[in-house]
Amino acid sequence: MEKRNSRRAIIFTVIAIVLIVAVAMIIYSQMNRTPTKSYSELWTDIRAGKVQEITFQDSYKAIVTIKDGEKTSQYFVMVVSRTLGDEVKKYYDELAEAETDAAKKAEILASQPKITLNNPNSGSGWTTFASIMTFVLIAALGVFLIISIRKGGAGGNAMNFGKTKTRVSTNVKVRFSDVAGAEEEKTELKEIVDFLKNPKKFTAIGAKIPRGVLLVGPPGTGKTLFAKAVAGEADVPFFSISGSDFVEMFVGVGASRVRDLFAQAKKNMPCIIFIDEIDAVGRQRGAGLGGGNDEREQTLNQLLVQMDGFESNDGIIVMAATNRADILDPALMRPGRFDRQIYVNIPDVKGREAIFKVHARNKPISSEVDFRNLARLTSGFSGADIANILNEAAILAARDNRKIILMKDITEGINKVVAGPQKKSRLITESDKRITAYHEAGHAIVAKFMKHCDEVQEVSIIPRGMAAGYTLSIPKNDNNHITFNKLNDTIAMMLGGRAAEEIVIKDISTGASNDIKRASDIARKMVCEWGMSEKFPNMYFGGDQEVFIGRDYQTQTNYSEDSAAIIDEEIKKIIEINYKRAFDCLNEHRNVIDGMVRLLYEHETIYMDEVDMLVQGKSIEEINEFIAQKQQRRKEEDEKMKPKQKPIIKPVFEPADTIIIGEEKKEKDENEQKPEETEQTLREEKTAEAEKTDKDENASDNG
Repeated sequence: MEKRNSRRAIIFTVIAIVLIVAVAMIIYSQMNRTPTKSYSELWTDIRAGKVQEITFQDSYKAIVTIKDGEKTSQYFVMVVSRTLGDEVKKYYDELAEAETDAAKKAEILASQPKITLNNPNSGSGWTTFASIMTFVLIAALGVFLIISIRKGGAGGNAMNFGKTKTRVSTNVKVRFSDVAGAEEEKTELKEIVDFLKNPKKFTAIGAKIPRGVLLVGPPGTGKTLFAKAVAGEADVPFFSISGSDFVEMFVGVGASRVRDLFAQAKKNMPCIIFIDEIDAVGRQRGAGLGGGNDEREQTLNQLLVQMDGFESNDGIIVMAATNRADILDPALMRPGRFDRQIYVNIPDVKGREAIFKVHARNKPISSEVDFRNLARLTSGFSGADIANILNEAAILAARDNRKIILMKDITEGINKVVAGPQKKSRLITESDKRITAYHEAGHAIVAKFMKHCDEVQEVSIIPRGMAAGYTLSIPKNDNNHITFNKLNDTIAMMLGGRAAEEIVIKDISTGASNDIKRASDIARKMVCEWGMSEKFPNMYFGGDQEVFIGRDYQTQTNYSEDSAAIIDEEIKKIIEINYKRAFDCLNEHRNVIDGMVRLLYEHETIYMDEVDMLVQGKSIEEINEFIAQKQQRRKEEDEKMKPKQKPIIKPVFEPADTIIIGEEKKEKDENEQKPEETEQTLREEKTAEAEKTDKDENASDNG
């Protein structure tokens, strides 16, 4: 059917080109049309002396060129060439004989029209133009047909926009060993691999393999990598396409591409079709504000039919990935289509450690790097984040002319991913520096003295990204459930920077903008979603998720205005209580604030060890000594890790002898010719001097 449509399109195109050429030729002929006159009108012009030239196209047709004043024109005349030539010659001869003046006689003979006969094989200007146009159009038509034949495949040209844009891989190199941190997901997908390798094992006991597998999870968790690993392990063709590749501006193109995709897959069964970001084409039908009869819905309808319709596609497994499963059409999620959903979650600490090891396989990592500690530092990071961290670390090592990646490179890579690159060259005023130092010290100290806060990893007043300074804290574990006390302590820690400014500087700044926003978000969720309010315990008032227009457009709040006012009061109460807790904590440990600010002024960045020593009551001098020792050890390690450069051997040139006269030159030549004799003479002289000295000392002692 597709080939027949393609042939029809080519035939219609050829007919259109022929019609265009015919119309162009007719228009040109009308524009360049030459009039025709009779034989008698020709002789009238000859007698009037207007005819300059008569050119015969053949034996019976001539073009006459006349000149009337300054105007020159042409017309056709039907006449016999031989007869006309004789008659014109006879006419001018009679005129010349009747003239008595020799000069005028010569002028009459010279003014007779020029009569010529063209080569019958050569055409007129119109014929030449028509020939050129015909050649050009035939050549263009040939090129068009060649391109149409060569690009008759998927997405080749405008005549094939109904073809799918899928990419086919027959030798996928990715294996399950390249995917780490998701063992349960691997187990689910291994059944797909077993079915593709040995389908009789399942069909013998009446089992049916899932038609479709939907991979759901946050961005960067490895959904696409899982699909490639399944194809690589099963060693089957892998058809990959994006959901947005189906929909075009032409009506019916998406459905046509879906049909073509499954037609190609049927020829390569068993195989895997992978649709990335399927939410681009699989959104709920009828959710648009302008109605539901649009191109996307027709494409989705065709996809539903191909996955589980009248035709059997038992050897085709459809895999898809999305991070918005909540907006997919229910018909797409039912058993028989995507009847198996696999949730690919953010890896836990064990999974992150495995992912670090996978991405570090092709990188020179120092033996000091502790992947377990790195996994603990990267709580909440996805697999893509970890790959980016190691890539940033490798770039930092190369920038420092090292051939091995150190632990400090990876920690700096973590900071770059979290907060952005350091901006040490930024000019900072003394006032800003003081505010930033006390602000970050307030965060760190509240975090240390609040029981349920995360550990402080790093405190810095160096601008990084959009922040003037930063305090990094790491969770002790990967708990999915956050307790009421931890939420309150976290809010207090976030407000600690603003409290420190009020205590020490006696003023507040705009630097706490992001802290206030995050603290308010947590407080709102505590009241509205998590039922942690005193006046509304164990009640849900709706979250702040993104509204899906069409489905939630007319959704209204399910609580009254009075309840909304109480919700605002409860949020305000949580913020005020925790701000007071942070304020009191910092007032109680004011000396620790000043000590941390001194350290930040001297070193700009301090780490967990220095923060712990400061809280334990160590003096600034002891902490500075500890930092100096740590920096010295790190410097020695860096020197060991840097590649040793080969010593540059410079050639030694003796100064040129400018002028050497007589014996000096001779002595020099003798020394150069006999170096062994010269060295022996020197040794003998030194021995004689030593013996003489000993004799003198003995003589003095005896005296």
